[in-house]
Amino acid sequence: MDIRAVARCYPTEDRSKVVQAILSIFPDAVIDGDDEIIARTSSFEHFSEMLQKQRIRSAARSALRRSMMPGSIRFNLNKQVATIGKISFSEECRPLGDIVVEVSCEDPEGLIDSIAPLPVKEGPK
Repeated sequence: MDIRAVARCYPTEDRSKVVQAILSIFPDAVIDGDDEIIARTSSFEHFSEMLQKQRIRSAARSALRRSMMPGSIRFNLNKQVATIGKISFSEECRPLGDIVVEVSCEDPEGLIDSIAPLPVKEGPK
């Protein structure tokens, strides 16, 4: 699995803040580039933990499933929200752009199940 997160750094933005926004979601990513910042990683572990902590796994599952293609998933994250260490899926373009995440994997549906598992329902007590 290969995860690539790309964010454009506009002249009005501080590059270090854009890099920090990406690293807040993918802390083990290797960063490259200046105007177009490219981060590469192979782990969704922190991302998955953030979804659970923010209690947005169901919403994440929906957003990720809409973004599935054969052998990949491509979705946008709000860059401004990421600067405060939160995840917010973006359906529309933002003025300062988004973090575009592209994932190459053999089983996109299985990956979504592992990143944002369905909640376990408890029976009556």
